[in-house]
Amino acid sequence: MKLWDKGFNTDKKIDYFTVGNDRELDLVLAKYDVIASKTHAKMLGKVGLITEVESKALISELDAIAKSIEKGDFTIEETFEDMHSKIEFLLIEKLGDTGKKIHTARSRNDQVLVAMHLYLKEELTEIKSQVKLLFNKLLLLAEKHQKVLLPGYTHLQIAMPSSFGLWFSAYAESLIDDLFFVQAAYKIADQNPLGSVAGYGSSFPIDRSFTTKDMGFNTMKYNVVAAQMGRGKVEKATAFGISSIAGTLSKLAMDITLYMSQNFDFISFPDELTTGSSIMPHKKNPDVFELIRAKCNKIQAIPNQLTLITNNLPSGYHRDLQLVKEIIVPALQDMKACIELMTFSLNEVKVKKDILEDPKYDYLFSVDTLNEMVKTGIPFRDAYKTMGKAIENGNFKPKKDIDHSHEGSLGNLCLDMIKAKMKNL
Repeated sequence: MKLWDKGFNTDKKIDYFTVGNDRELDLVLAKYDVIASKTHAKMLGKVGLITEVESKALISELDAIAKSIEKGDFTIEETFEDMHSKIEFLLIEKLGDTGKKIHTARSRNDQVLVAMHLYLKEELTEIKSQVKLLFNKLLLLAEKHQKVLLPGYTHLQIAMPSSFGLWFSAYAESLIDDLFFVQAAYKIADQNPLGSVAGYGSSFPIDRSFTTKDMGFNTMKYNVVAAQMGRGKVEKATAFGISSIAGTLSKLAMDITLYMSQNFDFISFPDELTTGSSIMPHKKNPDVFELIRAKCNKIQAIPNQLTLITNNLPSGYHRDLQLVKEIIVPALQDMKACIELMTFSLNEVKVKKDILEDPKYDYLFSVDTLNEMVKTGIPFRDAYKTMGKAIENGNFKPKKDIDHSHEGSLGNLCLDMIKAKMKNL
């Protein structure tokens, strides 16, 4: 069954090529198509395009379909092109001619648009909640280990003293930046496109203000052509949001894999969070973090994929836009899994103390030792040259009782200020 069926059959190869994996993806989106269809049925009854009895019958049957989706009983067989055709078939099967009226004043185009907007709003809200849980975990670790020193690196060379407090809270505050992108994506998704129909509106006297309020959108996408042009754009905005989170998680995962290695040996995890080797009995591999890194790097490619599909399309609908669904839906699932696994794993992280007691880290204190000379009145450039010669001649004696007190330094992490920033999101 196809919603555009005119009584003739298309070749099976064409069907396979054009439908692709829409049925599988639509099982994820069907819930939102039902939500939008219920609102549409209410609106059709409100403006008199169908009777009140017909409206209530449609809503009742859509509620039954929603329950079957929730239970996992809803299926889209190969005889149906997508979720829209299956849902409409079920309505017609139960309600006859009344079921056929559900498509009045709408198109598959705005059906997909509104379902995707509702889906993305819910997914972005869930991801935001997950990020906040990870944020809280990182801040707890920062507070717990704030006095434990850690080497800081530039160019992968030892640079200056850091701390686990500084390291954990750095990633916490970075997540705030990521949520700014997520918030922007949510605002774009929080616009109702229903009523744009095939992209040029309808001659029926529909009430878009009603559907906007009924579905909980903040506003509508007023211009119907602009609403249609939002296909691909809302997905790309979402992709930028999650790719920002993915960038932070990928960097954190990379740090963890380095810090777990024997050459660094700064942190460890229980055996159950590592994997072994088929031939090397000593191995405890950080596979979880390597996969988080890889999956997050894949996610960071999503905005570019979506750009390449949508960037040269003129206004109006094009079948190219069907492909954005198969890119963004799996990416969102991967993103949630990566955040969840990172939060779960960090519950078990073990931090090594007294790392900087090893003499190879003495040069970390060169800047602080230099600064002590400057405090006595020696010009910085002269002190720098003196310190450089001492290091070159092997006479450097580090001053390890360092005192960093300014905002955001290892002696003043400003954790409460970072928490306050997150509260505003």
